[in-house]
Amino acid sequence: MTVIPQREPVTSILRTMAVDPAVCGELVHAARTRSPEVARLAEAENHRHVSALVTAAGRWFATLDRVEEQSFAAALLLGADRAGQSVPVTAVLRGVQAALTRAVEITVDRSRAAGVPDSLVLSAVLLLKEYGDAVERHVVHGYRTAEQRAAPTTGGVRAGLLGRLLGSGPPPSAEELTRAGLRPDRAGHCLVTEATGPARTRLLAPRSASPCGDFTLVEGRLVGLCPRPPRAEEIPAGALVVVSPAVPLDALRPVHRLCARALDLGARRGWRGLYELTDFAAEIALSDQPLLGTYLTRTLLGPLDPSDEFHRQLALTALAFLDHGRRLDRTATTLFTHPNTVRYRLGRLQQITGVSLTEPHHDAPGPLATLHWWWALTTWLGPPPDTP
Repeated sequence: MTVIPQREPVTSILRTMAVDPAVCGELVHAARTRSPEVARLAEAENHRHVSALVTAAGRWFATLDRVEEQSFAAALLLGADRAGQSVPVTAVLRGVQAALTRAVEITVDRSRAAGVPDSLVLSAVLLLKEYGDAVERHVVHGYRTAEQRAAPTTGGVRAGLLGRLLGSGPPPSAEELTRAGLRPDRAGHCLVTEATGPARTRLLAPRSASPCGDFTLVEGRLVGLCPRPPRAEEIPAGALVVVSPAVPLDALRPVHRLCARALDLGARRGWRGLYELTDFAAEIALSDQPLLGTYLTRTLLGPLDPSDEFHRQLALTALAFLDHGRRLDRTATTLFTHPNTVRYRLGRLQQITGVSLTEPHHDAPGPLATLHWWWALTTWLGPPPDTP
């Protein structure tokens, strides 16, 4: 290995950064902040990959002649690991890009502090950008390779066709589907799950109870095509599964996208078990109109102070009241309190906002008034506390 002397100052800085816990912590923080999906992983997992990538950057920078001749094993491993953990590739790349950007910033700051000439600093930045581009390509390659290796265990050609049918590229032709035994005119249920580890193994097992004959990986999620909807007892314990109504194959792609969105919503709330796509209909529809949600929040909950814990308690009680069919007893049971306490909090909410939760607003019919309140409360409360 021939080291290029002119690059030694920056190379030494990169080597120091690779073993500096504070630097690795900053890069991990950047990646987790930019990508909530990455933030759901254990920090130790992020630290391991970041350290390996920075170490590889130092070696690459010291001996670079051509990018193609260098080893990017750390990037390939990162992509493969994230595919196995069902992290969507777009989320992986967001995290990688954020970490790489922060690494360049720290390299520049440390180089200037060490008195490295500006010309060499600029050269280093351009080379690190080239390295970052190569890392991203290898991460995607590692990710796709892991997906392809998983596909044969789920049905070979049929799984590959299903992946093309659900992906963003050109779908397979009717002739290809028919030759593989996937009749274009036959309706099926789209099943999407975040299941990993033993839960995924159970779903993929040839003799499993799952009603899905074909599975594939799409953006890290396990997707199945089922002739009938699954039953609750067929879902592995601890897994979150969303299933669609029966649709023909040519309508499967947009339905899959809706199921994936529903899965993300359920995962953010920590839900587990089997859910129908229609269970998320209102949330998916409302999430497409965030500006209207903000205006509605101002109209109904304007006087509430987000920094006031009592106001937050009132909003949480009101949301539980709506979620339990406006039943005081059920709401009280859920909140581990007395129905009179629930009644008191709802009254205080009306006093503060000037609007009644139990009466129509601006002549809106009862169901619409309930929808408006639910939308406003969920928007005001924001993501659940355990959401990154």
